[in-house]
Amino acid sequence: MHALTDIGRSYSAVARALGLDRRTVRKYALASTWQEVMRRPPRKPSTLDPYRDYLQQRWDEGEHNAKALHEELRTKGYLGHYQRVKMAIAPLRRGLPLDQPHERPPSPRETVRWITTRPDKRNLYATERLHRLLDQCPELQYTYDLVRRFAAMLDNRDATPLPTWLDDLSRSGLAPLAGVAGALREDQYAVAQGITTPYNSGVNEGRITDLKLQKRIMAGRASVSLLRHRVVLIAHLRRSVDRSTMEPPR
Repeated sequence: MHALTDIGRSYSAVARALGLDRRTVRKYALASTWQEVMRRPPRKPSTLDPYRDYLQQRWDEGEHNAKALHEELRTKGYLGHYQRVKMAIAPLRRGLPLDQPHERPPSPRETVRWITTRPDKRNLYATERLHRLLDQCPELQYTYDLVRRFAAMLDNRDATPLPTWLDDLSRSGLAPLAGVAGALREDQYAVAQGITTPYNSGVNEGRITDLKLQKRIMAGRASVSLLRHRVVLIAHLRRSVDRSTMEPPR
């Protein structure tokens, strides 16, 4: 088409000669490269997005086997299927660039989950997005640092940094964090005990959950005596399970 239009032939004449629509001829004639007319529309984000630079790097280095690339990504934390990797590198086989990701902003719930998850338990996709988010928001970066400092106290069972941490929480300039600091100061001794000792109220919370569950299931369907009987049986079953998990292996 470029060869014909460059010698002065009109789009209509080229369309008649090649048996194509005039608009198709115009689109190809105006494109400087053939890749421009083969570009796909933006695709939805996927868990493969953080690994696209690595895929491009390995492709440029000569690794064109999709299964081998998939195995390499698995060692880096990718949990997706082999077919997704195969589809991702398909444009490279045709001389096209990799599809560019189109990300939506993370929700508050996603951000909270990324911040509270241990860094070594966070996948590469979440880590990469979190770091970009923290770079754009100093207040969130400060919050993240405070959360990780508190997590370190829990991991080490060391409440020594707690007073300094509460002071930093109060001076953060962020009203929600200052409110948390005020609430923790009212029961600081209990907070310190919760950090330094292995005891917790998980057993009691489990019993309460069992009781509420039975109440929801049986409400209006059985007498109090039957409800009591079911609660007792559930408690007995949970004790049996707890006892079996505590027994040393034989």
